[in-house]
Amino acid sequence: MDIFLLAWKNLWRSRRRTLITLAALSFSLMLVQGFHNLSYGVYSAMIDSGVRAGSGHLVIYQQDYVAGRDEKFSFDPQQLTARINELDGVEAAVPRLYLPGLAQSSRESRGILLTGIDPQTEWQVNPFLKNLPAEQLPTLAGREAILGSRLLKELQLKPGNKFVVTLQSRSGELVSEMFRVHSVVTTGVKIVDKSLLLVGRERAAALAGIPGEIHELAVVLKNQQADRKVYPALQKMLQSRAQLSLLPWDEAMPNLSNAIKLDYASQKFIFIIMLLIVTIGVINTLLMSVMERFREFGVILAVGASANRLRILVFVEALLLGLVAMLFGSLLGSLLTWYLQAVGIDLRDFIEENLEFGGVVFDPIMRAAWDVPYMLQIAVFMLLLSLIAAIYPARKAGRILPAEALRHH
Repeated sequence: MDIFLLAWKNLWRSRRRTLITLAALSFSLMLVQGFHNLSYGVYSAMIDSGVRAGSGHLVIYQQDYVAGRDEKFSFDPQQLTARINELDGVEAAVPRLYLPGLAQSSRESRGILLTGIDPQTEWQVNPFLKNLPAEQLPTLAGREAILGSRLLKELQLKPGNKFVVTLQSRSGELVSEMFRVHSVVTTGVKIVDKSLLLVGRERAAALAGIPGEIHELAVVLKNQQADRKVYPALQKMLQSRAQLSLLPWDEAMPNLSNAIKLDYASQKFIFIIMLLIVTIGVINTLLMSVMERFREFGVILAVGASANRLRILVFVEALLLGLVAMLFGSLLGSLLTWYLQAVGIDLRDFIEENLEFGGVVFDPIMRAAWDVPYMLQIAVFMLLLSLIAAIYPARKAGRILPAEALRHH
């Protein structure tokens, strides 16, 4: 206990230097925790939005459909949809059918991806449809269609106009069907707005000659953590259907996953540089403290203290410095996270359109989310850095020769 008290008093012998070092450590920890939580919140929102419009948190395909998106890999879900909806943690099982084709109006033609959906289920989970009133949804077997705003403009159509969709059926024949523009959506993703065409799943399957079949069964969870119990349950459910494969969202949507991983990697590189600068600051503080007490340490050694005791004293000073910085930095990081979660960073004054990232619309109001395990991890890491930074000053203190120190001025 005496060595802790002595170390604490030694730290405050140079009050200004200690305060500056504590401020640097605490401020750096605050920035790392706060802006990691901001990234965590932004990416969590993007993932949730992306998987709801895309593959779901978990997704079921036939064989290797995800590799080449070959429309021949369709399957009959049978009772899967109803059984999955009964699982705890599942918000909705969303069946979808994807058919590449050509949309033709009386003036223009464009390549499209005809998507067959269950309108009511899709409306509940898909952010692309969240602003549509229920009466503007297509029916399962009707000829009503939802178009992306850019596709509507390029085809020179208006709501209520008719157009023709041509595609290749399962038998290899070209088939055509007339649809009517029932409603229009703007997703903010240019490539989607130029190709989006949603119709009832039964109508799309009948047109392709595969009644009752789908290409994708997207499983949307109530929260991302629910996959820990839902994934094993789905694996067990699919044991009797070996031709079906279960994938997590990051394998089904590699573009979004890789974009987030790349951004996280660059962010961690910046954090490492920041922490290294902080480490240098700690080394400087402790080394200056040792050099200023050079003669004092010589006296201590001369009266019988061991070199190891001086080394331990320096390490204890680093430990106390790290603990205080860890507590204050985590407090400031929590306050910053709370602010970024409640208020966020509003970018709407700096951008004219919705930002797109990894094929998903980027919310211009960025908000943080709590990642408590990471906050604890980075706080402990900073404490360890303080101890590592004390190695050189401690060795310097342990190598002091009493005779040389007593002659030091």
